[in-house]
Amino acid sequence: MTAEGPFDILEEPNVWIPLSDETRLAARIWRPADSDGKPVPAILEYLPYRKRDGTAVRDEKNHPYFARHGYACIRVDMRGSGESDGLMYDEYDKQEQDDALEVIDWITSQPWCSGAVGMIGISWGGFNGLQVAYRQPEALKAVVSIASTTDRYADDIHYKGGCMLIENFGWSQQMLSYMSRPPDPDLVGEQWREMWLRRLENMPHFAETWMRHQQRDDYWKHGSICEDWSAVKAPVLIVGGLADGYINAVMNILENLQAPRKGILGPWVHLYPNFGVPGPQIGFLQEALRWWDRWLKGIDTGVENDPDLRVFRREGVKPAAMLPMAKGQWISEPVWPSPNIAEHELFLAGRRLVPEGTADRRELEIDINSPQDVGAFGGEYFAWIGPDQPDDQRSDDAKSVVWDTVPLDDEVDILGRPVVKLRLRADAPQAALALRLCDVTPDGPVMRVSYTVFNLSQRNGAAAPEAMPVGDWVDVEISLDNTCHRFLPGHRIRLSVSTTYWPLIWPSPTPVTVTVDNGRSSLVLPSRTDAGQPPVHFAEAEMAEPVARTEHRASNLQRQVSYDLKAGTAHMQIEYDNGDVEDGIHGLRTGSIHRERYDITPDDPLSARMEVHWTQTSQRGYWDTRTETGGVCRATADSFELSAFVTAYEGDEKMFERRWQRSIPRKLV
Repeated sequence: MTAEGPFDILEEPNVWIPLSDETRLAARIWRPADSDGKPVPAILEYLPYRKRDGTAVRDEKNHPYFARHGYACIRVDMRGSGESDGLMYDEYDKQEQDDALEVIDWITSQPWCSGAVGMIGISWGGFNGLQVAYRQPEALKAVVSIASTTDRYADDIHYKGGCMLIENFGWSQQMLSYMSRPPDPDLVGEQWREMWLRRLENMPHFAETWMRHQQRDDYWKHGSICEDWSAVKAPVLIVGGLADGYINAVMNILENLQAPRKGILGPWVHLYPNFGVPGPQIGFLQEALRWWDRWLKGIDTGVENDPDLRVFRREGVKPAAMLPMAKGQWISEPVWPSPNIAEHELFLAGRRLVPEGTADRRELEIDINSPQDVGAFGGEYFAWIGPDQPDDQRSDDAKSVVWDTVPLDDEVDILGRPVVKLRLRADAPQAALALRLCDVTPDGPVMRVSYTVFNLSQRNGAAAPEAMPVGDWVDVEISLDNTCHRFLPGHRIRLSVSTTYWPLIWPSPTPVTVTVDNGRSSLVLPSRTDAGQPPVHFAEAEMAEPVARTEHRASNLQRQVSYDLKAGTAHMQIEYDNGDVEDGIHGLRTGSIHRERYDITPDDPLSARMEVHWTQTSQRGYWDTRTETGGVCRATADSFELSAFVTAYEGDEKMFERRWQRSIPRKLV
């Protein structure tokens, strides 16, 4: 629903923000028309994703809304991106944070700014809002962080449970493509080509850096606010999605931050909650406005009296890779950690999950030795707008070991992190597990409720890996991701475990059998008792109307899983054609196509191969550019083998080409 506010606004499509080293950052600003004489607080969103085209539609839905309610909104491209000067060498580095501090100083020096600043953002912008708050600039009075993390090693796109995520390489290729795009000559003039070539010549291949840090070392500690929770003084509204990879930050913030903090955890993928899927969407901009009004203007909006946590409690549905609407309802916990949560332990008995004392534990030792293609229906690490969500789990579960309850007589509500306690042994020094908590519906479909992956070499900590002692029993406790779910009567609770999860994590170097001791293993559920909390109601989503655009090519998002029965190989192909659109105001026309292919032989982990290819186009009537980027990742038992390329064209003429080839030693991954 579109909405107007009490203020007329003006927009400045491009404003240069000078830094102390003479770098200029490009900003787009919306603010009340009378703010030169009546200063207002400012809201900063700071990203490398190009304000001119990359995030323009989203920006136009969100920032004018805040501006019409009395705020100056500043959307800044980081150095080396969009039309901003300079070069980018890594994500979340000190230079990025230093620049943000200078941007905040510049904002507060403007006549239209009251001196109070907030930061908002999703993903990268959500990360750096917390990271800049960690640096404690005096003017930063509040943060709204969506789909972010407090620990860059444990809960970012690189590693999970000590396993290397496939997206560690995939995200590197996406950034290679994003960074390859030229600045708009309508804004930077004749120097556009010089700026473009300088960026291309100095572009990093991020995967090389990330893969050299396979354990939690000082590289990952930088930018992880969990290193010192007390350093964040600004109030934080932390928001996440149950269908997103960045789910754990909400509870981490609520449990550890000493500053004022509130959390919202909805059903969404990696999108803003006012237009996120699966629905229902909420009036997120209204909630953020309450936060800004309280902490930037000093208005009593009652946010301190909100429940610590408002969360969508899902119920079992037939899963779909593009599920449009979740089933369930909003609930609240006035205080988090909540006194309404208790441990409910179920024990492994044969292939059943049973309450203590209800069965003897026959079939005490169970072997898990999964084919390498388990995980094809697990979805993306962070799902977005395509067919990215976990689908029906029956196919993956058929290649795993599962333990089920009997059909439930009563509802079972859980909220928090399930924990799996296992006594196990492995027949190889390097092994990983994928653990999934599932809801088995009475008519057959299986919904993944929560999951994690775990590298057993990190059983004693992420900073000090140790190979598994082959053949010896060890005890591990593995926490799954936070979740909120109601298992309905007639449904069954399932624990699914496999030794592989492709293409979410990179396979162990050799096939491995992990043996579980049923008699000393269990699943601990965070069982929730409804203590009569009042129902939660959000307003209908409001937002501003984005600028009209001309669609020259429609988007088309495809994901396919196939098997070559003659060769005995498994394949996944993804082609996300993001379309070709032209801005209705300034006329910049941009398009992109993203392709991924994953190949593996079910009995050979070293057959795993990932290939990525991106095409980006930028055009005006007098100007036509294209970049092709991509790469391949494979592995031997001892190393990761990486290759990548970037090729840039002006019209049909090749302007630039560069290639990378690296071999990076494996370190218990």
